[in-house]
Amino acid sequence: MANDLNQCTFIGRLGKDPQSKAMPSGTEVCDFSIAVGWKSKDKEGTEWVNITAFGKLAEICGQWLHKGSQVMISGRMKTESWDKDGVTQYKTKIVADSMQMLGGKSDNAGQGNQGHQSGSNFQQPQNNSVPDSGDDNAFNDDIPW
Repeated sequence: MANDLNQCTFIGRLGKDPQSKAMPSGTEVCDFSIAVGWKSKDKEGTEWVNITAFGKLAEICGQWLHKGSQVMISGRMKTESWDKDGVTQYKTKIVADSMQMLGGKSDNAGQGNQGHQSGSNFQQPQNNSVPDSGDDNAFNDDIPW
């Protein structure tokens, strides 16, 4: 596995305001989804990408992002599973390592972001431990994944 890489980067717009909450350990977690477009020779469409951020990055996302915000997200892909009525369900999401706000002032108008420059880049601190697959299920009281 030394030559393997799990790294994804997306540019898209939030479909709704992000949802933030604290885990029992006190670590902030922020969930949101972005719409990303794709185009082939004869078709085009939109995919929704589920994003989860932890720690300081989650706090920043919860404070500065809103429905319609254009962002670039980099992170790793993670698939989680759970049983529902005897059937195994799966959900794939991106665990964000960094977020960069894109777009102009009109994207942030009326959202309390005065004085904020677009294009700011926020990264998850490397020394901040981000919960792995075992730890982040401790706060999933109403989320099926």
